[in-house]
Amino acid sequence: MGEFAPEAAEALKVAEAACGQLELEEISSRRGSSVWKATGPRGIASIKVGTGGTAEVTAREASVLDQLPGYTVTAGRFDGGVWFVTPWLAGPSTWQVFRPVRKGEGGRDDALAAAVGLCRAVAVLHAEGWVHGDLQPQHGIHGDDGTVRLLDFAWSRKAGTTPWMTFDGTMVHLTAPELATRIITGPQPVDTTRAADVHALAGTLWTCATGHWPLDYESAGLGRGTPMKVIREAIAAKAVPLSSLTPWPALQTRLRSVLLAGPDDRPTAAELITVVQAVGG
Repeated sequence: MGEFAPEAAEALKVAEAACGQLELEEISSRRGSSVWKATGPRGIASIKVGTGGTAEVTAREASVLDQLPGYTVTAGRFDGGVWFVTPWLAGPSTWQVFRPVRKGEGGRDDALAAAVGLCRAVAVLHAEGWVHGDLQPQHGIHGDDGTVRLLDFAWSRKAGTTPWMTFDGTMVHLTAPELATRIITGPQPVDTTRAADVHALAGTLWTCATGHWPLDYESAGLGRGTPMKVIREAIAAKAVPLSSLTPWPALQTRLRSVLLAGPDDRPTAAELITVVQAVGG
């Protein structure tokens, strides 16, 4: 477990004011970005700290959270970094809800309900004029009341704005082919799209159900250790087939049609709700 950045001590004061005396748990730390769970007697907060090259990405995410209805955030800067504090979102991720399905222990009804909830959360975000830009299996949190809240808005944008100079892509395995092409060929800055979000959403549900990315890299000769640039080029060229593993055919057949569709032929996130609901347990 790493040590909390002393330069970001102001973040601890903000979290402590809301939650009381804190116990800190490092949740993640990679490439200059770290997330901490700050637990106190009055509540739980999430603290995110970005340093170096991720500082402005962290600042951008804080700005998005500040604009989204239903989210609250306090942010600040220190020499070489940015921090923000927001209430901790309690509940399992979509990946966790699907765990019994992946283990062959049932749970399909709960998984379908979670899938519908995730699609609905993305549809609401889109209806409010936003593109998420980085949907992944861990980025939906399912509350006890059935509400799904989204995480990780670092690559989100309001429609009509481009809040970055360069977009290099997020989770490559869930990148839509047309977005991969734009990243490779430009021009920059590249705008994320709602259609690409739907591709990532379908890929997320596929991954949650199977435990594997949707694409069959091995059959395309792209084994472990293949550089991300090469994988992105293959995705852009549509040179990687979808996996033939189908532990849940009724769901995967529907997701397959979404993953193979071009951007103009994909359903919207709202329409994907109906597609998923038609699966049944």
